[in-house]
Amino acid sequence: MEKRKKETTLKPAQLAPVLGRKRDPSLDTSILTATLEMLAEEGFDGMTMDKIAIKVGTGKAACYRRWPSKVKLVKEALIWMNRNQLELEKIPNTGSLRNDFLAVLKPHSMEEANAKLRVLGGLGTFWLDEEIEKKGITEIFGPWTEVNRTLIQRAMERGEISKKANVELVCKVLNSMATYRALIERKPPDKALFIALIDNVIMPALKNPG
Repeated sequence: MEKRKKETTLKPAQLAPVLGRKRDPSLDTSILTATLEMLAEEGFDGMTMDKIAIKVGTGKAACYRRWPSKVKLVKEALIWMNRNQLELEKIPNTGSLRNDFLAVLKPHSMEEANAKLRVLGGLGTFWLDEEIEKKGITEIFGPWTEVNRTLIQRAMERGEISKKANVELVCKVLNSMATYRALIERKPPDKALFIALIDNVIMPALKNPG
């Protein structure tokens, strides 16, 4: 007579999936901060994931778990830098598009402005990466586009500007100005230049599109 096989019953604990360690947001912030500091100090070509890990006081694996390459880490750090500068949760709403634009351009100390310039000036061959060449600048300066688009759309809803205005084109013009100023001229934001651009180019283009 064939013996009946003994059935094995799994307990709930055995059925539950094994979860990994919860990601620590504070470590993310530390890595991104260290990345920006190292870009300013050694440049993209001089920095490595090992150096960043040592600077933070963590293992290299912790960096690679979050960002699979140095290029992706640097791109994320630059986006994070722009988001922090803009404070997206506090987008101005003064009731005037011109004043909203000016409110976005917060006064920064010379030390902060120069630190950002050193970061951007240290990018080197970062710009030669295939992924960055295709859409890197668009993503890095995306937070600025997001804010400008919100401000312009609000003004359009208020009837302050024409509904036929080319919102995306104006956002590109604003971003191009900021990018050229930072990456080509290597100069901090100039409020007088920004005001002239708003008054003589941006506002006329939005109110009276061709």
